[in-house]
Amino acid sequence: MNCTGGSAAYGGGSSRAAGSSGGDGAGRGGRGTGGGPQRVFGRQGTRYQGGAGGAGGSRGGPMGSRPSGPGGRSGGPGGRSGGGMRMGSNNANNAGNNLRKPNWDYEDLRPFKKDFYVPHPNVANRHPSEVQEYRDQHKITLRGEKVPNPIRYFEEGNFPDYVHEGIRRMGYTEPTPIQAQGWPIAMSGKNMVGIAQTGSGKTLAYILPAIVHINSQAPLSRGEGPIALVLAPTRELAQQIQTVANDFGSLSYVRNTCLYGGAPKGPQARDLERGVEICIATPGRLIDFLERGTTNLRRCTYLVLDEADRMLDMGFEPQIRKIIEQIRPDRQVLMWSATWPKEVRMLAEEYLVEYTQLNIGSLSLAANHNILQIIDVCQEHEKEAKLGTLLQEIGKVNDEGGKTIIFVETKKKVEDITRNIRRYGWPAVCMHGDKSQQERDYVLREFRNRKGSILVATDVAARGLDVDDVRYVINFDYPNSSEDYIHRIGRTGRCSSSGTSYAFFTPQNGRQAKDLINVLKEANQIVNPKLTELAAKGGGFGGRTIIMSLHEEKEEDEQDDVPSAQEQQSQEQQPKQQQQQQQQQQQQQQQQPQQSRQLSTKSNQNSRQIVVVKRDENETQDWNMSLAFNKTRHTITIETVNNFSHSWRMKERVSIEMLALSG
Repeated sequence: MNCTGGSAAYGGGSSRAAGSSGGDGAGRGGRGTGGGPQRVFGRQGTRYQGGAGGAGGSRGGPMGSRPSGPGGRSGGPGGRSGGGMRMGSNNANNAGNNLRKPNWDYEDLRPFKKDFYVPHPNVANRHPSEVQEYRDQHKITLRGEKVPNPIRYFEEGNFPDYVHEGIRRMGYTEPTPIQAQGWPIAMSGKNMVGIAQTGSGKTLAYILPAIVHINSQAPLSRGEGPIALVLAPTRELAQQIQTVANDFGSLSYVRNTCLYGGAPKGPQARDLERGVEICIATPGRLIDFLERGTTNLRRCTYLVLDEADRMLDMGFEPQIRKIIEQIRPDRQVLMWSATWPKEVRMLAEEYLVEYTQLNIGSLSLAANHNILQIIDVCQEHEKEAKLGTLLQEIGKVNDEGGKTIIFVETKKKVEDITRNIRRYGWPAVCMHGDKSQQERDYVLREFRNRKGSILVATDVAARGLDVDDVRYVINFDYPNSSEDYIHRIGRTGRCSSSGTSYAFFTPQNGRQAKDLINVLKEANQIVNPKLTELAAKGGGFGGRTIIMSLHEEKEEDEQDDVPSAQEQQSQEQQPKQQQQQQQQQQQQQQQQPQQSRQLSTKSNQNSRQIVVVKRDENETQDWNMSLAFNKTRHTITIETVNNFSHSWRMKERVSIEMLALSG
């Protein structure tokens, strides 16, 4: 594939030459085309690198590949020279294409030990009825054979002394349910799927067995990769896992490193080259180092997939599969997830042999019952004033300095709300996708260390954010799904503590009302009557992606194209010639361009003028649109002033709200 250089379509100048090297361009951004491409796969996407760049020329646009030959900066499709093109998006399909899959049948695999659990006498002799009572009390359900009994106290775990020393230092009093049942399973060397809500203590549930597993293996030799690998979806979660690994690994001389994007590769590469027993990584950055040969997974015998559902949602499945291919097939795998969707089940069935499934609570996603949920149904323009009042009320009762997280939808709104909060003297910091890694680290450090601090954030901080003393979560903008809502409020009420969440719920969020009511009822929360009214109306118009408001409130009844009895009688009384004329007129109207029918509200009573607002973290754009229901063809068509058009075929009555969702 040859990637063309200077082109007016890509923001460069005109190109004078094509071939194996770029021609001499003149003017701003003009350059020739590159030669044969060279693919370099990495986390940030695919680079296509051309031949020699042209000589001279001005700077081009923002994207492009580096030159492989002499020459100045050139235009092309935004390139720097050589007329190349860089695809800046994360191309998951190309991830790991340079990795060779080992043929494990011909590999000399060193035997290793993974079953080192010796039940404490109290655990082994506990009566089955007492065991079942504990499981029922904590809503523990299991699937698998020969599942060991849960432990009740840390002393019953039969951990080495260095683990008990770490537990004492951290001040833990008793294991959480997922730790009590998960530790015996993991220490027995079994594959496991753990499904639990956020704040359940799952990180410690797999880190402690990992340390014991590592100390039961032969020491690493120079050039060997990690023994335990933990994959996480985000750098924030990866860093939090590393904190737990540091707390306990330092006592047993177990080294670790944390690999994630947005940070320099040099220090991470040096950690890998020196050798670490635990590697905590996001999939993309680990693929980078595996392809470069910086590390390998031949010694890896303990694999953890944390927040597997989130990783699949983020499109990491190709990377996960490539990584697992690099690990010996007799490994031990622990998969952790907040939900149990089909995609996670399929991944578990494929890569986990004879696994034990451990569920804490319902298999469906549910909110933490320790969290008080308060829903304020209001209008969009009322939210800022309500936020100020709410923060004042929290300040009056927040004597112990509990922290607050405010979730909003867009980056711009994060900055605006943070500025407004600071004006009133509250210690607020903010975090969103445009923050650099250094800025994120600073924000999290400030938020953790200051009492009563407030973090304003987009959903980039919703999953895996583990900060002590978060007492309040405020959903300034209600999220796009009940799953996101549950993960947001899960930042409080962690490790059996209590918390309070607030949500401003507007008519634009109406389509989420029924799901939210189900979440509230499952958690035994009070349901706001106004929320019930919204749900009964079937929700308002709009949602997270598109908000639609009718200029014409009157709604026409959608009926099949069957004339009424009066119309039939009237038609029968009309002369046959007049009926034929009407039929011809109708046929002519149907043959007219759709745009003329759609943009005319007077001639077509089924068409309504509406405003559509596209909302995301990058832009807000108003589109004047026309909506038309075609009863004969059973389609809905919208057309905008910028010539965007799309149609949906209806099997039954379709509301404007559903049209917004389809868009």
